[in-house]
Amino acid sequence: MILSGGRARRTLFACMLACVSPAVAAQRAPVEAVGISARPITQFHTGHDETRFGPLEFVGGLEMTSPARDFGALSALRFLKPGSDFIGVADTGFWFFGTITHDANKRPSGVTNFRMQQMVDASGQPIDRKWEIDAEGLAVKDGIATVGFERDHRVAQFKIDPDNMKAPIRQLDYLVPARELRQNRGFETVTHANPYGQHEGALVVVSERSLDTSGNVYAAIIEGPHKGVFTVKRNGDFDITDGAFLPDGDLLLLERSFSIARGVKMRLRRIYGESVEKGAVADGPVLMEADIGYQIDNMEGLDVWTRDDGALIVSLISDDNHSILQRNLYLEFILHQD
Repeated sequence: MILSGGRARRTLFACMLACVSPAVAAQRAPVEAVGISARPITQFHTGHDETRFGPLEFVGGLEMTSPARDFGALSALRFLKPGSDFIGVADTGFWFFGTITHDANKRPSGVTNFRMQQMVDASGQPIDRKWEIDAEGLAVKDGIATVGFERDHRVAQFKIDPDNMKAPIRQLDYLVPARELRQNRGFETVTHANPYGQHEGALVVVSERSLDTSGNVYAAIIEGPHKGVFTVKRNGDFDITDGAFLPDGDLLLLERSFSIARGVKMRLRRIYGESVEKGAVADGPVLMEADIGYQIDNMEGLDVWTRDDGALIVSLISDDNHSILQRNLYLEFILHQD
């Protein structure tokens, strides 16, 4: 049979698609648009209407679901625009971007424009080896994302391009001796200090549960004139999953505890800013603690931002570990300073 030029080209293209190798055919698109369904959470304490929990006032939250295979395992989130556009990392080796929307009463109402992109190596190829891309901590400043990785412990920096995230541009010395970092208990907190404080916006990293001989948690100020290793006093059986500096220079830490008998717990702890220094043991009071009677899950990510009315907002996210028994949550609180 003789084919016309157009039919010949179409037939050739169809044959090429049919013959392409499975590895190429299965390769994910660089950026995946993900539809998110968000169910509002109006009560933090399940079955109770109170909104004040110590210095924190519950604003609202979202339970997020999606049919997309890669959605979930959300480890860290930072806002690019206060309370709106965000960037995040999943511990399965993905970047994610999107926008939190709010209703007329300033409560979170939905998630729009959510996209995911797999982390890539220097050649631009997606990385599928979990031990290489266990991204846990995230800081953002001046168009640069700084990411803390566990297992293959490192702190790496990337240029932020929501449409084309590439390989890291550099790796940083995290100062803590590598032998002291436990395999799955590395740097879950990566954050910038207050730009007007003693550390002048320097990067600070805190491990999840890599302990010194006194049982305190390894941490470090990894840049600036006052850089050096310090520790955070471990309080009970809670591990540190994220943190961010407050405007007054204190460090707000998100902590998590889990046991088969008690289930999961979440805690927010305010570390005195003056105790964050080389050689010190940083410590501070617990602001709030919640258990399974509250709308929490495996809380892993935290950010702090100022709302347009001046309220200081604490945003939290959870990591569902791609388990049908867990949830992806987004929660907002006002942190009252009085």
